[in-house]
Order: sequence, then structure tokens, then C-alpha cells
Amino acid sequence: MTIEQQRQGLAFSGSGHPTDQESLRFRRVSSRMSTQIYHEPNSSTSLAQEEEQSGSEPTLELRNTVFPMALKKAARQVQQMQVPAQFNGGSWKQKRIKFVRQFKSNVREFLYFFSLWGKTLQKIGGNFGGGVQSYFIFLRFLVILNFVSFLLIAGFVLIPSIVFRSVGIKPESSKADVSSECLKYDPNPQGLVVFYEFFLDLLSGTGFMEYSYLFYGYYNNSVIVTSLVGSHFSYNIPLAYLLTAVFYFAFCLICIIVRMGKAARVAVTTGGSDVRSYSMIVFTGWDYGCLGSKATKLKQRNIYYRLQVDLEEERLKKHAASLTLCNKVTLHSLRVLMFFVAVGLIVATFLAIARATTFSQENSHVPGILGLFYTYLPSIVITLGNFLVPLLCDQIALLEKYPPSATVVVALLRAVVLRLVSLGILLFTLWKQIMCHDSRDKCNLCHYNHEDYQCWETSVGQEMYKLTLFDLLVSIALLVLVEFPRRMVVDHWSCKLTQWVGRQEFVVPSNVLGLVYGQTVVWTGALFCPLLPLINTVKFVILFYCKKITLFYNCRPALRTFRSTSSAIFFLAVLLFGWILALVVMIYSVAVIHPSFACGPFRSFFRMWKIVPESFSTLPEGARDFLFFIGSQAFSIPLFAISCVFMCYFIALASIYGKSVAMLRAQLKLAGQDKQFLVKQIEKMKPLSPQHNEGEQD
Repeated sequence: MTIEQQRQGLAFSGSGHPTDQESLRFRRVSSRMSTQIYHEPNSSTSLAQEEEQSGSEPTLELRNTVFPMALKKAARQVQQMQVPAQFNGGSWKQKRIKFVRQFKSNVREFLYFFSLWGKTLQKIGGNFGGGVQSYFIFLRFLVILNFVSFLLIAGFVLIPSIVFRSVGIKPESSKADVSSECLKYDPNPQGLVVFYEFFLDLLSGTGFMEYSYLFYGYYNNSVIVTSLVGSHFSYNIPLAYLLTAVFYFAFCLICIIVRMGKAARVAVTTGGSDVRSYSMIVFTGWDYGCLGSKATKLKQRNIYYRLQVDLEEERLKKHAASLTLCNKVTLHSLRVLMFFVAVGLIVATFLAIARATTFSQENSHVPGILGLFYTYLPSIVITLGNFLVPLLCDQIALLEKYPPSATVVVALLRAVVLRLVSLGILLFTLWKQIMCHDSRDKCNLCHYNHEDYQCWETSVGQEMYKLTLFDLLVSIALLVLVEFPRRMVVDHWSCKLTQWVGRQEFVVPSNVLGLVYGQTVVWTGALFCPLLPLINTVKFVILFYCKKITLFYNCRPALRTFRSTSSAIFFLAVLLFGWILALVVMIYSVAVIHPSFACGPFRSFFRMWKIVPESFSTLPEGARDFLFFIGSQAFSIPLFAISCVFMCYFIALASIYGKSVAMLRAQLKLAGQDKQFLVKQIEKMKPLSPQHNEGEQD
């Protein structure tokens, strides 16, 4: 061991780690070694000579080199002087790169100009922060998703059904051994109808709306086979109906996963709530493309809200760390107690929904306004539960004292369980009556409760239609009857009560759960009401403008903000949970319940999915062999092995990137410690400098 190595070994502290002085000296040595490794030219002529010697090799851009700025400027001048004499295509390559970069920038600006509600979202983010902005971005995503989904359904189901019905193609008859009692289904009203009945039918989906393209029962089980000159065309409406529903769910899943990936990348890039995020916001958060005082103020407010969120979370973390053991035990005990209280409220809501659904189905044949009230009774109970229980849970959250981000997550989880499981309770109650769980005698003839549900698929679609429509009507009624009057009273009537109430806050968790609930209803009812995505698109567009008006005219900025990056991921995760619930509903309806004999495209099948093997048997031999090969082990095992290899590769790549990021962060932390150490040394040397000067003068 050399003397230098012994010195380095003795320089470490007792713990085996270098101190601040040693770590600084070691990094200086490593930096000197790194500078010796790289060759640094002394003049711009050497750089130009290297480029000339490279010949036909592609030259690197100056911005990617490690030379000083003065040397780069000189090299740029030399390159510009030598441009006419170049014949290796370097100047053309630079022009091409510049053109491609400019073209991409122009395309982004063009797409941003045509983006839906782009300027409105920027204005919302500047005035109310990224958390509120994430809600409206999420709403825009759902609008586009529903509209594209409607185009998918219209292209493969709606338009072919309209064309085939217009040419007079009749549906195929049901099974010959089916009782005539099971084939009775006549939703059209007989005789004269009072004029207000049309309005009631519009709200409840009955009467003239029940037997239309809006619901499942109007579609036929037609199979078109035509032979033209040199071609053969066939179209199976039942198969197209089922496969379109499957592809609709798959398309929505892909969109959600892609958007979650983008949100996760943004969350990883922005980092956590520590000093690095402050530095990132302060030094790299400004958008130099902001033009005008209005855009500048919006960006300033946006940065202000982001810093406010980070500082609030840091303050609460420090407060939680300063709690004593007794305080922590008391706090956690209180949280457990409040958890059971919240669970009790949610369970009581579920029982009320189940009872209201049963009562509504038993009195669904009552005519007039009272019958409309009975049909909307489950929707009313669900809406009241979704409105009252979250308010009580918000008061419970004040006692739990979670951080802002954790408060949002807890509120979302409770609202998810309340809204989505309440929808599941409604469907479970309907299925219980359709499958005759209480009295099996009603299902002996038709395998389902034909006495109360002649076309049970349309009945389920009507429930989803009423939930969607009632949700929109409630949103508009709240805007007109509650939010505007509250703002006017608070602004024009000054007293202690109005000051205590104040303007309302835009609560992001409850509003997001409203969107997730509405989208889950659409996914659940899309199989039974094919035009529900179109209705939901119109509903979300109206809801966007209603919420925008409420936000700017009736709301004040929230006192407790939260981080938009983490909330965006959680919003999509909740939406994915709603998608899974709707998928379970579709699988159960397709694979378990017997289709109605009197309506729909699957009237001649024992189960809806039976259309798939029956259509598979009619395929050509080559297509059947190909599909059999895809489903065989000879294809699935190699595919699984290749997928595992790619998965391991990407996992290893992500691990390497994670380690690289961790090393860079550690280097940044050490660099910060070095600067702090130097500042401390300078402060220590300041009192000694006057004495040193006096000694020299003496």
C-alpha cells in the first residue's frame, strides 16, 4: 500500500464514509482526471481541421459538444466561411435538421390551435391551479373518448341496421319450441296518447323511445348474404353487435392505459415534494413562450399554486414528525373511529338503494307523474346518497388531519366505493328480479322473468339512460337553483352568516367522481343502449360549460390545493376501476343470463356468446385453421416466452435508468453539500481576515 493510499484510508471518518472536506477533494480529483481524459483543442482552427479530416463522416452539432462557448462561436464562423467549399453534404444535412425541427414546431402550434378548449384550460390553470385544471383536462379526455366510441358503434351497428331495415330485410324467427307467451313484446302505446306522455316517455325512455335505435330491443338478428359478380358479401348483425361491444371496451382500456402512461411519465419527471421540485419550479417552470400580460399573469399564478401545494405538504410533514407518541396514538385511534363511521354511512346508502330499486320495479306500471317518480326513485336515492354522504365524509376528513394529497386520495376512495358500488347494488337488484331469485316459478317458462321484463335488456338500458339523464338534469338544476343564488346572496348581503358560508369552493374529488360515475354508467349500459356514448358526449359538453361558468362566476380559489400530477394518475386509476365494474356487468350479461326471446339481435340464441362459435363454423377452412393456430399452444407458448423476454428487457432498462437517476440525484445532493461547506468556510474565514491584515501591516 502506498503512502497516498494510506492517507486516503486515514482520511475517512469512523463510520467509513468520507466527510464533507474529503468528498469535496475526491470530486475535485475525479474532475481533474476527467478533464485529462477528454481532449480539448486550443483554438477554433483545430476544430475546423478535425471536421475537414472527418471527410464524409457526419459532423456533430456544436450544441452537443463540450467545448467552451467562445470556441463554439469561432468554430461556427469558420463553418459559415467554409460553406461554399463543402461538398460532403454537411450543410444540406444541417438545413434538413433545421427544417424538420421547424416543421415539428409548426405542427405542434397548428394542433394546439385546433385542440379542444385549449385556451380555456390555460385560463383555468392560471386562475385556479393545476388541480382544478386536471379536472377539465380529464373531462375533455372523456368527451373525445365517448365521441370516438360512438363513431365505432355507429359504423358497425347503427348504420348497417338502418340500411338493412330500410331495404325491408326481416329478422329471423326465434326457436320453434319457444312458447308464444315468451314472444309477446309490444312497447308501442295503443290508442290516443295524452300530449304530456311524450315528455314523460322522453324522460323515462319508454313509449315511442323504447322501440327505437336507442335501445337493444329494436335491433334485429338479420344476417345478410349477397352474391354479386365476382364477389361475396355477408354481414351478421348479431355478431357485429357483440364484437363491437368487445372492441369498444378494448378501445377504452387502451386509451386509459396510454393516458396513464403519459401521466406517470410526467409524475416521475417532476419528482417528489422536496427541494428538487422547488428548484425545478423556480428555475425551469417558466414558459418563455408566454406573450402578453394576461398569459404572463396566468403562468405566475400557476407557479404560485404549485409552490403553495409543495410548501403546504412540507409543513404538514414537519408537523406530523413533531408529534409525540401519545399524540400519534390519539390521532390514529381517531382515524380508525372515523373510518368505521364512514363505512356505516356508505352501507346505509347501499341498503336504501336496494330498497328503492325493488320498490320502483314493483310500481313501474303506475301511469302519470307518480309513475315517473317511481321510475326515477333509484336515481333520486343514488343522487341523494352521492351528495349527502361525501359532505359528511368531508367533515370527517377535517378530524382525520391527513395531508392535502392524502386527503384527496381518501375522499376519492370513499366516493369511488359509494358511487360505483351503489351502481353495482342497483344492477344486482335488477338481476335478482330478472333471474327470479325470490320466486323461481316465474322463470320456468322463458328462463327469465318474462312477466315483468318482456325485454330485460331494454329495461336495463332504460335504467342506465335515466341515470345519465338525471345526472345532467341535477347538474343544471344545481347551477341555476343553488350556485347562482348562493353567489348573489354572498355578494349582496353582508352579515356574519353569509361571511361564514362564503362562496363555494370547486371540490375536485367529488367532481371527478361524478365524471367517473357517469362514464361507468355509460360503459355499463352501452350493450343495452348503443347510443348512450353519444348522449354522454352531449352531456359532458354541456357539463363542461356549466362547470366553467360555476368556476369563474360562483367559486373562489380553494384554500387547500393539491398536486395535479399525482391526482391525474389517481383519476385514471379510478376510471379504470369503473371500467372493470362495467366489464363484469357485460361478461355476466353475455355469458350467464338468457337473452330475451321477443327482442334484440340474440333472440334465437341460448346465450349471447353462442353467436361466436356458430359464426366461427361458417368461416372458410383457411381462416378457421389460422384462428385455431392462434388459440393453440404452438402459438401461445412462444408468444408468452417472447413477451417475458421483452418484459424482462424493459424491466432491466427501467432499473438501469432508475439507478442512473438515483446517482445523478446523489451527485446533485453532494454538490449542494459542497456549496454549503464552502459557504461555511468563507463565513469562518471572514472574522480572521481583519486580524490577518493587521498582522501584515505590523
